[in-house]
Amino acid sequence: MYKLLNHIYSRFFPDVNAIIKNSRFGPDIHAMLKKELSGCDIILDLGCGRHSVLAYSNVLSSVKCSIGVELFDPYLLESRRNRIHSQYIKADVRKIEFKPKTLDAAVALDLLEHLTKEEGVDLINRMGKWARKKVIVFTPNGYLQQDAYDENPLQEHRSGWSIKELQGLGFEVFGMNGWKNLRGYKASLKYKPSFLWEMVSSISQIITYRHPRLAFQLLAVKQIKEVD
Repeated sequence: MYKLLNHIYSRFFPDVNAIIKNSRFGPDIHAMLKKELSGCDIILDLGCGRHSVLAYSNVLSSVKCSIGVELFDPYLLESRRNRIHSQYIKADVRKIEFKPKTLDAAVALDLLEHLTKEEGVDLINRMGKWARKKVIVFTPNGYLQQDAYDENPLQEHRSGWSIKELQGLGFEVFGMNGWKNLRGYKASLKYKPSFLWEMVSSISQIITYRHPRLAFQLLAVKQIKEVD
């Protein structure tokens, strides 16, 4: 039955996800990152992992310098092999430092939830000192339980973040990845057939983009004010 439904979906709705992705009512994370990082020539990707979200957003090909920071050796080596970033630093994001206003944008994508709340707030404050233009974070909407995997203890989730908390830190918050109740552990869809519920999730993004309390994940963007 699933195969038949999948065939019908592929035959009659081949471009539905592309349509939703490019909709001005509900862009996905990749479209948003491309938009928000336009004009940023030096980008810091904290906790870049082995497959940075930026690598799928058509952002890095047009920047002068992108710096990937990662502590877990296997992820760092794989990202380096794939040449995702132009520079790499092996470091703990809780301890790393950069000179003030030496970056155009500092991003932490799928990172905050791996830190304690105190560590996360401290990191956001430091990112705001390093960046000239923007600070961007991407995190689940609230606490999402996740254990360590890939023999990487850093994969464990240690905190959850709310819209109110992020707004209190100076961010504008957008909802991402569709309706929150459709996804669970490691962002996997709860229901089958998955292709059908992926379509439902994509369509729901039209609403959750501007109503982030309903969304599975949160994209938070902070504009850095220039100081005379």
